Amino acid sequence: MITKEEVQHIAKLARLELSEKEIENMQKDLSAILDYFRLLEKANTRIYADNNADLRGNEKRGKKNELRGDEAVGKPASLANNLVQAAPDKKDGYVKVKAIL
Repeated sequence: MITKEEVQHIAKLARLELSEKEIENMQKDLSAILDYFRLLEKANTRIYADNNADLRGNEKRGKKNELRGDEAVGKPASLANNLVQAAPDKKDGYVKVKAIL
């Protein structure tokens, strides 16, 4: 279990002022977190590496992330003109709408 002095040191580094009750609760909480990490250290992670499921494995196999190119897709001007012409109220080639503010 983590000691009271260690909790006080961590609190000082984090610039926290803890009461005695909070220090006791923090001791329990931090100890539980550290115990969980100890449990995770014992976990068998080799099975994932064997199945090529590790994230860095793609680089080792010569694969890389490929992204789609950034290209502008042109739309015919007639589409915009048709939409403006279909609007009930227009001004200078734009659709006129009510102010909202």
